[in-house]
Amino acid sequence: MTAPRLAWLDALRGYAAVVVAAFHLSPVLLGADRHLQIYRQFDLGKYGVLLFFLVSGYVIPMSLERHGSLRRFWIGRLFRIYPAYLFTIAVALGLAATGMYRLPGQLTSETAASVLGHATMLQDLLGVRGVVRPFWTLSFEMTFYLVTAGLFAWRWHRTGAWWAAGLTLVSLAGGTRLPDDLLGGSAPDRRTAAAAVALLVMVSCGAYIWRRNGLALPAGAIGIGLIALPLVNGHASRWVTSASSAQAALMLAVMFAGTVVYRAQHRQIGRRGAAATLTLVFAGLALHQWSSSGTGLLRWTAMAVAVTATFVIAFALRNRPVPAVLTWLGAVSYSLYLLHLLVLGLIVRLTGNPLLIALAFTAGTLSVAWAAHRWVELPGQALGRRIGERFPAIGVATQGGTPRTGSFGKQRESV
Repeated sequence: MTAPRLAWLDALRGYAAVVVAAFHLSPVLLGADRHLQIYRQFDLGKYGVLLFFLVSGYVIPMSLERHGSLRRFWIGRLFRIYPAYLFTIAVALGLAATGMYRLPGQLTSETAASVLGHATMLQDLLGVRGVVRPFWTLSFEMTFYLVTAGLFAWRWHRTGAWWAAGLTLVSLAGGTRLPDDLLGGSAPDRRTAAAAVALLVMVSCGAYIWRRNGLALPAGAIGIGLIALPLVNGHASRWVTSASSAQAALMLAVMFAGTVVYRAQHRQIGRRGAAATLTLVFAGLALHQWSSSGTGLLRWTAMAVAVTATFVIAFALRNRPVPAVLTWLGAVSYSLYLLHLLVLGLIVRLTGNPLLIALAFTAGTLSVAWAAHRWVELPGQALGRRIGERFPAIGVATQGGTPRTGSFGKQRESV
């Protein structure tokens, strides 16, 4: 057993990663027909992803407030997420060079847009297919980081409930009227949008890191403004995962729902208001999926209830010891999530026996995830801490409105 401080978040993240990996293994192990039968009743993949989004929505504001510095937040975050991300890209390119993996066609047909989209991790919201399919969720993670950092810069960090409710209502009210590809309906549009967004992200993050007087507010405004991507470009091409801008807005609303839980826990918003907001978000998720497909209201209601119940149970048990295996899975969950499809694809090429595939996939994924965490993620995080300590901590508004400073080295980061 491990100490309970943040172990419940590790356990929840590790569990979510295993669920997503099991979802991708399912058609190989059970066959396509049985997999689809289960999928039509309950989408395990979306269930796992939504849990990831809730955890991020809870953790990121906590991280910003404890560190008290947008500069150190961004240094730590970039060195937390990019090493394993770039390693995954390198592995995919290496496997492709040996004929063991097929890269997305856009890498050659739309090279500039693909490279720029991957550079910012916003590829899915720019109409670009990720080198590895799970990269699509990183687009929403990065958007949330940028918007949340902007809210902190403007001292609007306690407005998470309004953002969660607002995004949900925009999704439901806008529906099919929201443009899906305003910025990326064609290859030239995607190239232009990717270049413009890359410049904006570089300017915003650069302003936080190399901060001078007066730059934090413009940087924050850029970050907040990038919320336009899921609202008007949520399905810019047929290669992306989000089915519409309305659905993309709801994905971001789920992340802000995690922030609502954090604010309610610390009594920064009323519990009734928090409960009403969370109910709106998850009811909106079910209603949108039902209205967009015309069927499956019960299926999507069950999904919303399951996600909510899982998070609530984990939260209720947060002060209890957590089995070490779950916290270990949480520690390696980022690498596990990014790399598991590459492992699965390689194994399927080597054998067609379902039992052997299941055993090899489990052992291979856990081993690769551990190795990437040990030799890629941890050194990257250590480097980020060393770099962060070279900069004075420039405070941001936190609890009570008083800037605080801190060090990324004092708290383990979450994805």
